[in-house]
Amino acid sequence: MILFAFLLVGLNGLFVAAEFSLIKVRKTRLAELAENGSPRAQTALDVTSQLDAYLSACQLGITLSSLGLGWVGEPAIATLIEPLFTGIAGWSTIYTHTISLVIAFSIITLLHIVLGELVPKSLAIQRSESTALATAGLLKGFYWICYPIIRALNGLANLVLRMLRIEPANEADLSHSEEELRMLVDASQKHGYLDKLEGKLLDNVFEFSDRNASEVMVPRQDMVCIFIQDTFEEVLEVVKKYGHTRYLLCDDDKDHVLGLVHMRDILRLQEQSGAKDIIQIKRDILAVPEGMPISHLVQRMRSLRTHIAVVVDEFGGSAGLVTIEDMLEELVGEIYDEFESEQPPIQKISENEYLLNGRVLMEEVSEMLDIQLEEETVTTIGGYIFSRLGRKPVKGDSVFFEGIQFEVIEVMGFRITQVKIVSKPLETKLSEE
Repeated sequence: MILFAFLLVGLNGLFVAAEFSLIKVRKTRLAELAENGSPRAQTALDVTSQLDAYLSACQLGITLSSLGLGWVGEPAIATLIEPLFTGIAGWSTIYTHTISLVIAFSIITLLHIVLGELVPKSLAIQRSESTALATAGLLKGFYWICYPIIRALNGLANLVLRMLRIEPANEADLSHSEEELRMLVDASQKHGYLDKLEGKLLDNVFEFSDRNASEVMVPRQDMVCIFIQDTFEEVLEVVKKYGHTRYLLCDDDKDHVLGLVHMRDILRLQEQSGAKDIIQIKRDILAVPEGMPISHLVQRMRSLRTHIAVVVDEFGGSAGLVTIEDMLEELVGEIYDEFESEQPPIQKISENEYLLNGRVLMEEVSEMLDIQLEEETVTTIGGYIFSRLGRKPVKGDSVFFEGIQFEVIEVMGFRITQVKIVSKPLETKLSEE
């Protein structure tokens, strides 16, 4: 009976290990092993494809082995140790039997928790793949032997839940919310499973769907346009000066966008003899509202096979333009070619000083400085400072937020193009707190 009790502890541990390994193991890895000819991997893959059913089998196995352990193991151990207390002066038979049962219960509980639960659970979590491969075959056999019982118990459980107006849970549904996925990424970084670059890339993916066209566009003031009123020589000067591949074609001002022209078409037109009318090479351009999510915009631009779109404000005027590259940079960071001499949008000067392009989003600054900048009507750090000043900015102007200085370094008209941030040293923050 003692050996049978240990066998039940082992069975309990087997079902616990199988349950946790099935939840933890990666299906893609099992599929890879199965493709390489591993029959155990194919069995494990079959089991994980019906996770609900086999988890029910695990729970039935754990319940039966636990009940059996209490039924057989406790009396067996009590019978074994009771003679040790027989004959003690002053102890009656009932008292001796009771003490033996209490000690036997404690031993069985200890064995059940340590050997039947904690050890197999830790083993399955640490070595989920090998554990799943080792237990899948036994679990599959147990499932088919007990199939009618498992089916009946599941049916009764679901019936009770429906009577309580609760939808039965799907144990195979391991989907996570965006916030949960962010937490998983952070935890993976802290434990070294993801490096800093991989973690940043995944964070950018989550942020991507929250961005809209107005947040990534080139603002109207920075748009390089060709006007139908320009001579062809003036058009060539623009192309030579800026070196872009595509240009907006406008009539009189930037609010009247007619389409776009490609540099390749301009060069072909240059080779033609006679009068050269830029309107001949005009192509259609996609116009999108400021609030369009860039996740939708990139799909639309791909379907239309266009690389550039004009962003239109609520009054029908041009707010800016957005390119495929602008949206790609939201994922991988700034991209510069060999002809670009622009500085990165965020430059770290010292431990507590940063130089920023005025177009950097307030959200990025808040994340960088671990603060919460809030301004309903603006999205960029330049716009934030301008809004706080309430007048035309000049070089040297500063605003403060939670002791952090935001200084205007460069201005173009009313637009702040460069900002210097001086944050507090960590020691100062801690002393104030």
